[in-house]
Amino acid sequence: MPSFILQVANRILVGLILVFAVYLLFRGHNAPGGGFSAALVAATGFSLFAIAEGPQPVRRALRLDPLVLVATGLLLAISAGLWGALAGLPFLTGLWWPAGSAAPAVGTPLVFDLGVFLVVLGSILTLVLGLEEI
Repeated sequence: MPSFILQVANRILVGLILVFAVYLLFRGHNAPGGGFSAALVAATGFSLFAIAEGPQPVRRALRLDPLVLVATGLLLAISAGLWGALAGLPFLTGLWWPAGSAAPAVGTPLVFDLGVFLVVLGSILTLVLGLEEI
């Protein structure tokens, strides 16, 4: 039985939870946080959405099968490691661009965090949506 209160609260909370997940993701390579914790927070938001609205609205909002998220995340994480190997350094060595400038640095740790985020989020959503559809 759908709850009107849960549906209204869901519309506010899910957006806030997903924004916090993005904050954790981008903060993670310089401070505590990162892809794993951000994915757990994002999965909480999507789980709340699935409880309030059902699994089909969540699938429509994602627009991708959660297993595609897992595969994409694995490719991103592996490609982040290959940059170091291609530069003649050990696998998963962090490389930063632009190196030595005052601009915010972007590097392979962020790509790796994005990969971890997608793998964890896709795995949890596969389980949660599968259980909701039983």
